Amino acid sequence: MKTFDEYVSKFSDLVKQGKELPLGGYPAVPLPKKAPGSPSALFFSPHPDDECISGGIAVRIMRETGMKVLNVAVTQGSSKERQAERLNELKAACDHIGFGLITTGPNGLEKINPKTRENDPAHWANCVTIILGILQSHRPRVIMFPHEHDWNSTHIGTHFLVMDALRQMPPDFACYLVETEFWGQMTSPNLMVEISPKHLAEMITATSFHVGEVKRNPYHLLLPAWMMDSVRRGSELVGGQGGVAPDFTFAALYRLRKWRKGRVDNVFEGGRQISSSASIAELFS
Repeated sequence: MKTFDEYVSKFSDLVKQGKELPLGGYPAVPLPKKAPGSPSALFFSPHPDDECISGGIAVRIMRETGMKVLNVAVTQGSSKERQAERLNELKAACDHIGFGLITTGPNGLEKINPKTRENDPAHWANCVTIILGILQSHRPRVIMFPHEHDWNSTHIGTHFLVMDALRQMPPDFACYLVETEFWGQMTSPNLMVEISPKHLAEMITATSFHVGEVKRNPYHLLLPAWMMDSVRRGSELVGGQGGVAPDFTFAALYRLRKWRKGRVDNVFEGGRQISSSASIAELFS
């Protein structure tokens, strides 16, 4: 008779097996062809590796909509000794999974946090101008960035950096806003996106290219567990209290809204659950 002891031990064994797998060095994932002039989606990553960890919806956008996904490396980490190496790791990760890459400076932006926004307005304004230039250059259909309570100070700073830049865009500019979570859970996500095993494997593989980080903390091996917990949370936070859980194994939670006429608007009432068999494109049409 099979037992839950066996069930749990298999999870433990899989993590141990994962620690034996190589880090980085995998061939690039084949990408669908994109028509010239395809719209873009920008993923504003607070640190190198966030594009892989929280980018499940970005992978689906890239695979299913014809949009090109560009990762904006807001910072290259706080350790100056590692910034050049982290950029090289980031380039390799993006090349593997298929994201384009936009840098914000030779070493990324510095001091992106709420304290800087409050106490050093000149530095903050310079950083906002850089993000504004990226938005003006690409005029994306979708932007992805952390929500305002994502615990880590750089994640929170990135949220306000993007929002402050949006407020300086022309009044006729519109785009979809996808707020992500990692360190701090959202209390009001409105979108649960199923992530297929294939796409999750791509994300874990891409994260493994951030060698210096995952050697310190092999968090790439725990992404399946995190996405399983997102199904648990999202079943009620997105689906409604007491709702029936969808038949998802892995999912990521987001908050989807729209920027138009200089403000944030809801795009639908309640919550949406998007299975891997449905097209993500329907959210951004």
